[in-house]
Amino acid sequence: MSVTTNLDHFILIMLSMLVAFVPRYFPMRIFSSRQIPNWFNEWMKYVPISLFTALVVKDVFMNTETYSFIGFDSVAKIIASVIVMAVAYYSRSMGLSVVVGLIAVAVLSLVVPI
Repeated sequence: MSVTTNLDHFILIMLSMLVAFVPRYFPMRIFSSRQIPNWFNEWMKYVPISLFTALVVKDVFMNTETYSFIGFDSVAKIIASVIVMAVAYYSRSMGLSVVVGLIAVAVLSLVVPI
């Protein structure tokens, strides 16, 4: 049986802070004094979209308890995803897309199986 102390918690918090801080600080420090190539800026525009897509696709098509592919069993989530894609395409707003997606899943789950 292991006993954790306040010092263990403090060390864990400090290491977590370091792990969160370093990947943000060093790129900012390095690129603040250098010119970033245009091709890199164009490529970086797609990073938020790809991360958001990866999160959504995992939630729609995977069972998070067993990590197995469920296919098209969650009809409400699939329809809500299509609605969110349309809203995101026309509005270009991540916040509005998330809110519309949550409302769509809530309303659709009352009608079709989730």
